[in-house]
Amino acid sequence: MSGTNEKLPSVLQKQSLFQVSPPELVFENFATQEVSEMVLSLVNKDKNYCHELVCLTARERIVVPIRAIGARAILHFPDQLDFSECPVKYSTQKTLLVHNIGNLAADYQLSTQSPFSVVPARGTLGAGDTMQVTVEFHPLTIGDHSGSLAVCCNTGEKSIQTNLHGEAVDANIGLSTYSVKIGKTFINTSNYTTMFIENRSNITAHFQWKTFPTEEDENEEKRRQCCLLQPLKEVPPDNFIEEEDTEQEEGSSEDHTALLSYMVQEEMEKVQEDPMLFSDDIFSIEPMEGEIKPNCSAEIKVTFKPLEALGYLSVAYCSISGRESRLPLRLRGQGQGPLVELSCRALNLGNIFVNTTYVYEVTLMNHGAIDAPFTYIHTTANVGYCFKFAPEEGIIAPGGIQTIQISFNATVAGRFEEEFQFSVAGSPTSAILTIKGRVSEPEPTLHFNVNELDFGDISFGFPSTKTCRLTNPSPVPLSFKLRMSDDGTQPAVSSFDQIRNDSDPSWTEGIHFYVEPREFTMNPRQGTIPPQGHQDIEVTLCSNTVMEFYRTMLVDLEGFGSGVASLSITARCLVPELRVYPHMLLYDECRLKVPYERKFLVVNDTHLPGCYGLVPQKRMEDTPVFYSSPQPCGIVQPHSIAEIPVVLEVQTLGEHRSSVVIGVFGDERNPRSVVLQSTGRLADIYPVPRLIEFGRIPALQPNSQTFTLFNEGLVPRDFRIETVCKPHCYIIEPREGVIPTRGKIPVTITATLDDTGLVADTVQLFIGNSLWTTFMLVAVGTGTKIVTDKPFVPELSLGCQFR
Repeated sequence: MSGTNEKLPSVLQKQSLFQVSPPELVFENFATQEVSEMVLSLVNKDKNYCHELVCLTARERIVVPIRAIGARAILHFPDQLDFSECPVKYSTQKTLLVHNIGNLAADYQLSTQSPFSVVPARGTLGAGDTMQVTVEFHPLTIGDHSGSLAVCCNTGEKSIQTNLHGEAVDANIGLSTYSVKIGKTFINTSNYTTMFIENRSNITAHFQWKTFPTEEDENEEKRRQCCLLQPLKEVPPDNFIEEEDTEQEEGSSEDHTALLSYMVQEEMEKVQEDPMLFSDDIFSIEPMEGEIKPNCSAEIKVTFKPLEALGYLSVAYCSISGRESRLPLRLRGQGQGPLVELSCRALNLGNIFVNTTYVYEVTLMNHGAIDAPFTYIHTTANVGYCFKFAPEEGIIAPGGIQTIQISFNATVAGRFEEEFQFSVAGSPTSAILTIKGRVSEPEPTLHFNVNELDFGDISFGFPSTKTCRLTNPSPVPLSFKLRMSDDGTQPAVSSFDQIRNDSDPSWTEGIHFYVEPREFTMNPRQGTIPPQGHQDIEVTLCSNTVMEFYRTMLVDLEGFGSGVASLSITARCLVPELRVYPHMLLYDECRLKVPYERKFLVVNDTHLPGCYGLVPQKRMEDTPVFYSSPQPCGIVQPHSIAEIPVVLEVQTLGEHRSSVVIGVFGDERNPRSVVLQSTGRLADIYPVPRLIEFGRIPALQPNSQTFTLFNEGLVPRDFRIETVCKPHCYIIEPREGVIPTRGKIPVTITATLDDTGLVADTVQLFIGNSLWTTFMLVAVGTGTKIVTDKPFVPELSLGCQFR
């Protein structure tokens, strides 16, 4: 340097910010090759500055750059931050205490790389202040992860680097099972099972059920969906359909394109925001996402709702914090269609006949829990067209049945075996019915259900009916006619027709037939019996011949032959022995041309009914006694008594005996002859009625009847009444007395019979000491002749008995 006193140029900046002291340095008397030193003070109060120090000599000019650094911020960070082992896919945080040891506030910015992050990322820290900074480690893959935390300040200096390190591991979190199988489930119904997500770690795990196994697959699907939306931007506006009844807005094609682009952009944003949770038409999972606290588990419900009778397989992936890979859950289920079965899978028709309709029944049974719609599948193979099914379709309720009627009419002969199917909606298999049999030409036949019709003993003129059944076992309808061997053609006369005519000569002369009588009647006599059907036949025998019958009923088949079936008929016709009582009916004294009525009793002690008829009187001009009956004919049942009332009118004075004939139908050779005895007189004392009838009365029990004594004379008369046969059985009140002039006396007779059956007695009327007249008393005793002195009802107590 020059030894002259040279002054350095003063710095002309703001003296308050940067000061140089001394303002000038002068080196004097320095030797060559020696170092000279002087002190130069530079003061920077606020900020950094850069200046130049110029040294001048006689031969050269030397410039020395001077940089002045003012107050600055200094942030204190650790050199390294180690997270050690942390769960993968889980956020682990560590907090750092940052201290500004400088003398200037620091405007800082923090940055790092994935899987590390820092909060806050930027801010201001005053000189001498401290703050907390949170560093988060969120690894997505297992293994070692390294990074750095860069700290940049506003000083312009190089950033500070803090090394970050962490090791990501799988946490002890898993599924209770990785495969779920749900049992058979009816279609359109649901079934479910449960499993668990088990968290055995010390972190709170968040889970989501996803459709895709990895996040890359999800992103690929989102890109695919966005690509499908891209072509919409290119759709020309002419392809948009405008709404009806709205005004058409005017606008340029650019406006439409902009609107379309905006819509597409919105859809793409929705795609990007979609979490892609598990979605399946058959399986569903609940809950779809959630959190599990440390050392706890979450119950997961898996629901299976099949649409078809198929096996279903799907996989749901559980994305859960603490596990690198999504946990697969395989879902299996079997759809079950309606469970429909036939009551029999095979039907053997055996030997059947051509051109004959057969009807059978089978049953479709629904054993399932859902409705079973079924449809018959038509077939024309072989003899399949000969079958008809009804109904051909329908719906069977759960647990219900459907009867299927099968009609079959074969047109060709031969053996057959056919399969018929009923498809069931929702079931992969059909219900199959196998029908087999042999078709042949029919052989008509008929048969009776009995070998013989035995009528036993029948009464003459009384129709007796027996029933039999004619069965057609053949497969074709058969038309039949019935006929009786050795039977006549003229209709027989029944007792019910005979009693309508008491003047018929057959009562005494028998029935006169021009030809043999037709004594058998069949109902129906002819008809048609359907296949496998039957006809009940009523055979009625009304015999007009006393004999034993041995006949045969024959069946003729139209178009096939005569006498193809027969049935033996046996019977014995009898005439019951009827007795008429009394043999003489006493009318005693009768006033002329005054009607008096008495009754004959017709007694039938046999087991057959009888038919009787009083033959009408043939009157002449000089006939002394007229008689007739209001009921001359009738039927007396077995072991019964019938009555024939006879009205008599005496025409002349004196005693009369009139013969009366009572015929028995079928016994014309042995008519019953009885006598009516009467006396015609102009009587002034007489009883009314002259026949006292008690009818059927219980034995040993009193029963009363009343009659009246009339005196038409001019003087009073003494009377006395007695019974002839059993006076101890009758009480007469009054038994004796006086009948006043032109007066009358009522008399009561009380009968207490000591026997059962027909009882008759004679009542004698005495006027003074002379027997004036007699008349009859008739009764029929019923019941028993044994009675107790005490009643048995309501109970009979025998008391205590000792041996």
